[in-house]
Order: sequence, then C-alpha cells, then structure tokens
Amino acid sequence: MKYFKREHGPGHQGRGNQVVIGDDPLSGVANLFDIGLVFIVGLIVTIFSAYNLQDMFNEKSEFTMIKVNKNQEMEIITKKGNKIKAMKVTKEKAKGRGERLGIAYKLGDGSMIYVPED
Repeated sequence: MKYFKREHGPGHQGRGNQVVIGDDPLSGVANLFDIGLVFIVGLIVTIFSAYNLQDMFNEKSEFTMIKVNKNQEMEIITKKGNKIKAMKVTKEKAKGRGERLGIAYKLGDGSMIYVPED
C-alpha cells in the first residue's frame, strides 16, 4: 500500500504530532475500489460484445433466439420492439399445432440430412 499513499501535498506539515492528510491507510482501498468498478464495466461490455447481445438494447431490432439447456429443454426467446417474450417448449404445448413435413437424419460425422415426405 505504500504506492497509494501521498507523502507531500495539501495539508502536509511535516512529522510529529501534526495530522498529515496523505497518511490515511484507507486511501489505497478507495483507489482499488475504483479500479474494480472499471474492470467490472469492461467485463460486462466484453460479454455483451462476445455474445452479440447489443440488439437487446436496440428498440428497432427484432429477433428470435432458441436456447436448449443441458436437460434438453427448449426455450424460444423473441423480441419485438420493447417486448421480450420467453416461451418454454414442451411436447404437450406443441401437440396438435403442426404437421409432419419430413424426416431428419443425423449422420455419423455430425451432419444432418432432411428428407421431405411426398
């Protein structure tokens, strides 16, 4: 903490029984707190840039995002204007709402093939 202390400046009157403003031991902690705040703000900006989440704050943007968690539960998140809507998709909710279009096959190399029905 010796690097954060001020030894000379306003209020410095020498040694002895006189109070020196720069000898406050907590002045270094305040500087570390400021550095921590700057780091946190930078981290938040970096995360939003990395995951392309800037569109969440744009009022004119519209998007749909599909999220699947580790339990294979699907969630559809849509944004239109200022409204964000999240809907969990289950087999019960999707039952009877569509028609079968074809069959998708996953090959051994990880690629997928869609075969439409006649």
